[in-house]
Amino acid sequence: MLRLWGRLNSINVQKVVWALEELGLPHERVDAGGPFGIVNTPEYRKLNPNGLVPVIEEDGFVLWESNAIVRYLAAKHGAGSLWPTDLRERADADRWMDWQATAFTPAMGPAFHQLFRTSPEQRDRSIVEAAIAKAEPFAALLDRHMGDRTYVAGAAFTMGDIAVGAAVHRWLNLPVQREPRPNLERFHRTLRERPAAAKVLVTPIT
Repeated sequence: MLRLWGRLNSINVQKVVWALEELGLPHERVDAGGPFGIVNTPEYRKLNPNGLVPVIEEDGFVLWESNAIVRYLAAKHGAGSLWPTDLRERADADRWMDWQATAFTPAMGPAFHQLFRTSPEQRDRSIVEAAIAKAEPFAALLDRHMGDRTYVAGAAFTMGDIAVGAAVHRWLNLPVQREPRPNLERFHRTLRERPAAAKVLVTPIT
């Protein structure tokens, strides 16, 4: 059985669990990272030398980096669904996964860490405000993109929606003032209706 290492309040672990649930794949999840520790042990570092979650093990194959794991699972088990058979549709989904990992999530990341992973007496509001200001243009970009489509790559739900959807969920649940993004909010509601998504896109975020 596939084993997944990582705690469920990690956005990157959420992506992998979501993919596994969408695909109906049996798996064992082991809490790791944050208060659960484990990630700095020699045994875990052999799995992921970065000491981060998630990591999957499947029949002796070890893979880390959440979007790479989602792609692997989609390609192996979700051809024609999570993994589009049309090359251009697949490239579009792939593009949005990279955008999530390199643009949207890094922009909002400092705000999340200040608000949820930093003790109140050590929080710096200026860091939060700067991160929100940096992330707003990305939220606006995605909102425009979603104006004429249901999912990021078009009419069908794909692996791209897992990566982007997890980030959108985090963005919309940060306890800050944001510009209204009706298309983004509609997209989020559509995703939350999926049984697999409802298991991982939980609130409050922590």
